[in-house]
Amino acid sequence: VADQKRLQTAVARFSEWHDRDTPELESHYRKLIPLEKPGPGEQYAFEVDVEACSGCKACVSACHSLNGLDENETWRDVGNLVGGDEWDPIVQTITTACHHCAEPGCMDGCPVLAYDKDDVTGIVRHLDDQCIGCQYCVLKCPYDVPKYSESRGIVRKCDMCHERLGVGEAPACVQACPNEAIRITTVYQDEVAAVARRESAEFLAGTVDYSYTMPTTRFVRAVTEKDSEEKRQPQFVDASRLRVEPTHFPLVVMLILTQAGAGCFAAAQIARSNGLEVFWLLFAGTVLAGLGINAAVLHLGRPMKAWRAFLGWRKSWLSREIISFGGLVPLAILLTGLALVEGVTWPWLNALPVAEWKLVDYGIPVLLCIALASVWTSVMVYADTHRPFWSLPRATFKFYSTVCILAGAAGWAASGGEVFLALTVTSVTGKLIYELFFLNKRHGSRADMLNQSAYLMCGPLRSVTVARQLLALIGVALLWVNPLAAFGILLLAEGCERYLFFRAVVAWRMPGA
Repeated sequence: VADQKRLQTAVARFSEWHDRDTPELESHYRKLIPLEKPGPGEQYAFEVDVEACSGCKACVSACHSLNGLDENETWRDVGNLVGGDEWDPIVQTITTACHHCAEPGCMDGCPVLAYDKDDVTGIVRHLDDQCIGCQYCVLKCPYDVPKYSESRGIVRKCDMCHERLGVGEAPACVQACPNEAIRITTVYQDEVAAVARRESAEFLAGTVDYSYTMPTTRFVRAVTEKDSEEKRQPQFVDASRLRVEPTHFPLVVMLILTQAGAGCFAAAQIARSNGLEVFWLLFAGTVLAGLGINAAVLHLGRPMKAWRAFLGWRKSWLSREIISFGGLVPLAILLTGLALVEGVTWPWLNALPVAEWKLVDYGIPVLLCIALASVWTSVMVYADTHRPFWSLPRATFKFYSTVCILAGAAGWAASGGEVFLALTVTSVTGKLIYELFFLNKRHGSRADMLNQSAYLMCGPLRSVTVARQLLALIGVALLWVNPLAAFGILLLAEGCERYLFFRAVVAWRMPGA
């Protein structure tokens, strides 16, 4: 009993040592940070000794306090990595924050250039005054680092306490750790890139491919898949936990309406080729696409700054999507007006050789090409996040099948051509079969991210999944009864599918995030 009284935890020993206020205190912290700034080709990086981390979360509390974070806001997370087998189990505590990647996904995806990678230190900083709150960086980062603040309408993240480092002080998390499990080191960016080029490169078991963003954090003595080839594969302790992701409802509306607009333009091209009336198809497509673009603005935390969203066009697919759809609507308005003029016999309009110029004949194919290219930018916005449920083949199929379904339904309602009926029935049937095959993945292991998406669609999101399938079948049945109502029902069915697109996706993240 007397020996137990003298035993102390790491936190208690750290507190006692700190209370002495010895002259060695400052020099002690300098051992945990570089004494000189990074040289050419170098940058600061976190180094975490996994064996030393006890999971006390002192780093989380210190980061929260010294950075003045909101009540439910955290920039550092703590979780567990488990592996081994029943005879040789492995449990390791992982503390993680921003990895200040060599090629940051958040910076490449930001449409307003609200991220900056310091040329000297390599620290990736978020520029709060530039942010419009689109949250695309949240989707792009595979480590769940940027955190959206609803009260501020912007995203914020760890900046390695760069102001403290600038005056020779250790970051909050480094200074607070009682076991000295976290320190700041310098790494060569070329070496990070070289590691990323290796086929067997492992950042941390259970994380996204290392080459995606090239994170610079080094986890010392962490279990990797290569370490346990003959044992149970290591994974995050919460890897199988089902999480329903945010809805992003304005984006659901935006994607469905813009793709419905593209479908109307495709139907207009088919109708024009068969000598049918195209005005109402162009009009409907223009209205739907315009409403979709405006709905996306409601997703922004700072909508008044939306005009700056074109700034990141060199790297950001979101910027390219905004530019593409931004040019689509004015052209659609112009062609709709020209299509209306074609059937008018006003004297002053007869003097204009509109029909001879064939502006509508030449304009509709151009409009359709721009619309389909715009849908492609929407595909890449989500495929570029590297989330398996949003992979390039899946996103391409889902988005363009929506265009085909609504093109057929709109054309059938406007002109009654048999080709539109065949297109609608074929597209709906093919998409429903694809979705039913995907739902079979729910019988697989929950460790697989795609299987988890199937679990979500058959579990917490079951009602929406069933409603989506029933609405699609009802929409097809109504094609012979009321084509206009069928278009509305199919539009609603595709809206349910797009709702599941956001809610059932499984995001890459770090343990504890």
